[in-house]
Amino acid sequence: MTKENSEAEVIGEGKWLRLRKVGKWEWVQRVNTTGVCGLYAFTDANEVVLVEQPRPPLGGARVLEIPAGLVGDIVGQEDEANELAAQRELIEETGYESAALRHIVEAPSCPGITEETITLYVARKLKKVGPGGGDESEDIEVHLVPMDEFNAFIAERIKQGTWIDPKVFAVPYFFAL
Repeated sequence: MTKENSEAEVIGEGKWLRLRKVGKWEWVQRVNTTGVCGLYAFTDANEVVLVEQPRPPLGGARVLEIPAGLVGDIVGQEDEANELAAQRELIEETGYESAALRHIVEAPSCPGITEETITLYVARKLKKVGPGGGDESEDIEVHLVPMDEFNAFIAERIKQGTWIDPKVFAVPYFFAL
């Protein structure tokens, strides 16, 4: 659903990102992808599946996140459907596959700095089908967090210096759906 701003000037470009400008407003546009997908994944044992990984923009600090990834970024699969990308990313990052994937919303991910949108899903009826941990370029740790321990887990991760992606704080809301 990304809206192209035809008045925007390209003022810089790399392999994956483009810097655009209209007037005094500058923003980042991701290239070679059609969007991002994210998943609120829950096991039958009432656990949420979260991932933790280092993020270079934060000096390599570890960030606790929901499983997520790019859509249409694989050569030959540029027209990949969001649902297929969501399943692929869930398996790649966590080792789980979902038999019940439910679309929730497509929304701007950070509208003050990018036109990128994220499509969110709730994933249930999970089955372990692989090791998870991401691809060869990633260092992902998978956490299965019982929902009755969610708040304590988050507080402990913060205490240990882990950054928490804001989407994680919505886990209790999506668990109730």
